[in-house]
Amino acid sequence: MPLPVPEEAFSPGTPDHEGASVGETFELFSALAPKGWRVELIEGEIYVVPPANGEHEEIVTEVVEQVIARRADRELRNFTGIGLSLPGTTDAVRVIPDLVIAPKGSFDDQQEWHAPGPVLLVAEVTSSSTASRDRVQKIRAYARAGIPLYLLVDREAGEAVVCAEPQGDDYTHKHVHKLGTVVPLPAPLGFDLDTGAF
Repeated sequence: MPLPVPEEAFSPGTPDHEGASVGETFELFSALAPKGWRVELIEGEIYVVPPANGEHEEIVTEVVEQVIARRADRELRNFTGIGLSLPGTTDAVRVIPDLVIAPKGSFDDQQEWHAPGPVLLVAEVTSSSTASRDRVQKIRAYARAGIPLYLLVDREAGEAVVCAEPQGDDYTHKHVHKLGTVVPLPAPLGFDLDTGAF
């Protein structure tokens, strides 16, 4: 069942949706979303995103496999499809990153949306419909939440960006690497990610 606004931002103040709060509209869209679709709330805008294509999923899977093989802390786990509730400037932000790395047991409950406290790294792989949000709004959201590392695999730009040391609404260190090269991931991961496999 398709939703009325796939791949677009939606503001509840439009004439067809008078009276509905952003939160209420977000909950409605989340409940109606077909399996595999993601509904996110970022800076007061609701985004409905269809399932990712095969190339996107191959990259996410490759990152997961390398984390499993190279992590120093064997208690770290990879999570896909985990909903995070992050602090916003006015309203809460609800995102479902492509990949979350956190200690084992961090999300061992029945909650749909989780606090970012245990998260060590979030990763996003861009697509044409999400690239601008991944590059701008999500950097702000993840930094504001204090998530130590944000890995952005920017397919359109051919780059992997490692954002570290969150401060306020941004990361104080951003290291850009061309896809196809080795990308050092700082602590708490502390290993080299080979993007040549992408």
